[in-house]
Amino acid sequence: MNQYAGGTKFATCFICNETGHLSKNCPKNTHGIYPKGGCCKICGGVTHLAKDCPDKNKGKSNNNSAVASKAIRASTDGRPRGQVTKFVSGDDLEDDFMAEVTYVGKKDKSTEPKPSASNSQESNLKSKKKQGPKANAASGMAVSDECKLKFLELKTKRNYRFIVFKIENQEVVVEKLGSPGDTYEEFTDSLPADECRYAVYDFDFTTDENCQKSKIFFVAWSPDTSKVRSKMVYASSKDRFKRELDGIQLELQATDPSEISLDIVKGRAL
Repeated sequence: MNQYAGGTKFATCFICNETGHLSKNCPKNTHGIYPKGGCCKICGGVTHLAKDCPDKNKGKSNNNSAVASKAIRASTDGRPRGQVTKFVSGDDLEDDFMAEVTYVGKKDKSTEPKPSASNSQESNLKSKKKQGPKANAASGMAVSDECKLKFLELKTKRNYRFIVFKIENQEVVVEKLGSPGDTYEEFTDSLPADECRYAVYDFDFTTDENCQKSKIFFVAWSPDTSKVRSKMVYASSKDRFKRELDGIQLELQATDPSEISLDIVKGRAL
């Protein structure tokens, strides 16, 4: 075999100071590729690194299991309740384990810092601002079954000309039913001057082509003289209530009788 194979003809060994070979191939070298001491962590050999060890696959699982168990035992000392430590192996070296800490269930609150009194007051103020006025809670206002039934009769059987609804005890209920022969003026007279109401009106009209048609109007009545809280409750509940009345075609919002005059209704219908 050529002793200069691999381009080592002019190489100088720093162990024996002779030329023609590297220190790892020197017959006087008892440390192999570990000139400063050491060996393969898997088999104890000195001719290769641990990553190139032929016995790597044989002892890897047992070795990793032992190291992982040891690391887990060491890491559980003083660990808060509910904390889970997962060990992830990067490669085949014993000391190359990384801990990932997660929490399951409830944390041990004794280990968490307690908020100061000023921080607690600030949190309460922010919470109140987000909640807003209590009237906003009315957006989930209940709707009585009678409201849905009477509206269905107005739409399909035309038993009524109009229906007036009011909010009573956190629920929308029927206040007044208009007979089929009632006029539009009788409908507007049924809306109180200083209280909010909802209403539906079945409006008959003739088109320019001389066709008889009808459209169902939804009226949100909120006069300027009504109480502020009542206005807020009716405004926040309107969309929720309208979704219960399937078949509404047009909507009017009014604070004054002039805003729901017959001319305005005709103009919207056409």
